[in-house]
Amino acid sequence: MPEPLKVRNKEFVWEKGPYFMGILNVTPDSFSDGGKFVEVEQAVKRVEELISEGADIIDIGGESTRPFSDRVPEEEELKRVIPVIKAVREKFPQVIISIDTYKSRVAEEAIKAGADIVNDISALRFDPKMVDVVREYGTPVVIMHMKGEPKTMQLNPEYEDVVKEVYEFLKKRMEFLVENGVSFDKIIIDPGIGFGKKFEHNITLLKNLHKFKDLDCPILLGHSRKSFIGEIIGKEPFQRDGGTVGVSIFAVLKGVHILRVHNVGINKDAIATFKALNN
Repeated sequence: MPEPLKVRNKEFVWEKGPYFMGILNVTPDSFSDGGKFVEVEQAVKRVEELISEGADIIDIGGESTRPFSDRVPEEEELKRVIPVIKAVREKFPQVIISIDTYKSRVAEEAIKAGADIVNDISALRFDPKMVDVVREYGTPVVIMHMKGEPKTMQLNPEYEDVVKEVYEFLKKRMEFLVENGVSFDKIIIDPGIGFGKKFEHNITLLKNLHKFKDLDCPILLGHSRKSFIGEIIGKEPFQRDGGTVGVSIFAVLKGVHILRVHNVGINKDAIATFKALNN
């Protein structure tokens, strides 16, 4: 079991999990909730709802990374996320905030504004300065596997052995971080469901999530409302919370420590019920 992680006033003791990361997209074009929380007042209200539902972390992102999405200029991303982070930090002094970005300047300004964790879909590959920011501020960091980049990642991705390749990628990125002065106990891994993966790749990864426990880092899963769930149940993104819950329960059985979801309440209730019955 990974070592406990202290962030702000909260200690994450992984065997007591899972913990819940509530998604807050302050973007006009995210696949499930684009445009709903672009105004600061709307965003803060949504954070209040996520906290009341039991979110342990609020993950704030200012650039949609859905398949085929375009990159957002740095200044635009800053304009979207910094006022929200400042407002959330002011209203909820103890809430743990994650900044979902692969840009070092956005990450640094977000940390200065009150963010506690960096969540980088590129595993610190897209911006060579990101590792310096993470090391300097000592923030926990989520590193995710992705083949290609959001604009191109779903253009026929292929793997010989998806589990082995994702595992080796994460292992090498963990080694890179440690070699560059990032504390091992600050690293969280994410297999990157839906990022450069076909339906069968996602299913294979989910069935083999337990193998990633060998890396001895907390495992985060970002599966909420994604297209593979839509392929299983035949529903649109905003109708996929039931399917998301099914994956969440399966992920807990496989040893996942953090569930990144849109609807925290329904997932938390389902997991609590499942754990009570499974105890």
